[in-house]
Amino acid sequence: MPNRIGTLNEQHLHSQLKDWLAQPGDLVEQDVDGYRIDLVRGDLLIEIQTGNFTAIRRKLAKLLEDHEVLLVHPIARDKWIVRQTKRGRQVARRKSPKKGRLEHVFDELVRMPQIATHPNFRLQVLLTQQEEVWRDDGRGSWRRGKWSIADRHLLKVLESAHLERPADYLNLIPDKLERPFTHKSLAKAMKTNVATSTRLSYCLRKMGLLETVGKQGNTLLLAPVDTIAP
Repeated sequence: MPNRIGTLNEQHLHSQLKDWLAQPGDLVEQDVDGYRIDLVRGDLLIEIQTGNFTAIRRKLAKLLEDHEVLLVHPIARDKWIVRQTKRGRQVARRKSPKKGRLEHVFDELVRMPQIATHPNFRLQVLLTQQEEVWRDDGRGSWRRGKWSIADRHLLKVLESAHLERPADYLNLIPDKLERPFTHKSLAKAMKTNVATSTRLSYCLRKMGLLETVGKQGNTLLLAPVDTIAP
């Protein structure tokens, strides 16, 4: 069993993912270079980030100087919204129509695309089923009618994708897509929206994997670097 030396306050989702990832011999919640690390597996540091990548950007940049780091990020392919009263009594549960996909990791990676090319960095994306607990406490976003997100729970891990090498990122671009391409044609080939394809292409350009090769009117034409003539 992993060796635990104490845990920080955290949502259930983070704690459950830590338990799901942990292997015999892993050290849990260890201090490394002044930072608390979720799991330490030999020379590998494993960090779970369930939310905004901005919150972990500086920590990663420092740790990557001397350590191999695996960043694990869950995306809810299926999500159920559980509504609770201010006192925590459940009053409703419904399935969200939104479906998370692997490429939605770029919604967060857009905050630190250059880190993805660091030789010590690896990324693991987990497609999951989750519950999201909304509490009627009047303190939440106006978009949710002032309901707060009180907690998230892991129901099941459906898939796991590892993004470790440049080829892993480039493989997200469909082979059938004609080169060069636009954000719109990329979105169509991936069966997603232009906002997602734009974030993906922005990250890959910052990583040095895509390059702007021209324009079609006011629209950028993009191509993988290895397809560009010298």
